[in-house]
Amino acid sequence: MAKAGIPKRPTRDEFELEELGSQLVEAKDDGDERALTVWGVAEKVRGRITVLDSRTRLVHVEENGATKKIPFLDIMKVSYE
Repeated sequence: MAKAGIPKRPTRDEFELEELGSQLVEAKDDGDERALTVWGVAEKVRGRITVLDSRTRLVHVEENGATKKIPFLDIMKVSYE
C-alpha cells in the first residue's frame, strides 16, 4: 500500500521497458558517460554504467570513483546530457 503524499512510480508497458534495457546495454557497451533520470531523485544521475545485474535488477553507475546502484524500474530515461 502506498504511503500518503508519496506518488507512485509511473507504470510502463513491456515495450518501454525493453527499449530502456536496450539503451542501458548500449550505454554499458559504449563506456560513455550518460545521464539517467531516476524516479524520486531531483537531479539526474551522471556516470558510466559498469554493471547490469539481472539477478538483483540493479544498474551500477560509476561517477568519480563512487558506484551508485539504481533499481532498473526506477530509471525513467537515459540521455547523453
